[in-house]
Amino acid sequence: MSVYAIYFSPTRSTEKIVKILAKEFGNYGEIDLSKQSSGENVRAFKEEDICIFGVPSYGGRVPAPALERMKKMKGNQATAILVAVYGNRAYEDTLLELKEQVEACDFFVTGAVSAVAEHSIMHQFATKRPDKKDKKELKEFAVKLVEKIKTGHGKEGITVPGKKPYRTYKGVPLKPKASKKCTECGLCARLCPVGAISAQELRKTDKSKCISCMRCVENCPVKARKVSKLKVKLASLKMKKACADRKSNQLFL
Repeated sequence: MSVYAIYFSPTRSTEKIVKILAKEFGNYGEIDLSKQSSGENVRAFKEEDICIFGVPSYGGRVPAPALERMKKMKGNQATAILVAVYGNRAYEDTLLELKEQVEACDFFVTGAVSAVAEHSIMHQFATKRPDKKDKKELKEFAVKLVEKIKTGHGKEGITVPGKKPYRTYKGVPLKPKASKKCTECGLCARLCPVGAISAQELRKTDKSKCISCMRCVENCPVKARKVSKLKVKLASLKMKKACADRKSNQLFL
């Protein structure tokens, strides 16, 4: 049996949460779906394997690049645990969409988790989460998942929140731009999950490709890439009511 932490995590919040869960299963391998090249090779799993799939919720949906890269996987009835990470607003259809995609790849879903992390654009929402309380709770979730699988109940299916048709998501108008501070080091182009930054024109962003994941903003060594402060402020005002209360992590067994 092998355990895999499989995640699409541009700003690493989802990665951290998936790893908190994976550690309770012992040693594990990693598959980073945030890399442009991650979907190039078909990866086949064994029935006895355990795969923990983690994605951020973008407007209540699974990021399209993550779905595309998962489609090439062959589950062979390996056990799957799903993780949807969101910035304290809501995750709507994310778990259901993830579940249906994973099942279409022939995995068997035995558990799921929704977890809160600091918002990747409006950092005042869920600031510094997952915090100490979250981490303790996530470890407790993992122990319950391990127990379910060890006791032979791992092949009992689950139901997750969500409905069809999935909610419409057209992206957000918050696209990072390079300021005069840009040194054209090229790191942003190498890290962009969708190739929205050309190595030949590093100061530009292809808005038709950009998914507003903020990976370039998070990783720029001189903090040259930014989004419009005015647009962020306006978006924050719209989100304030929905994000006012501390949302809870959830476990689905």
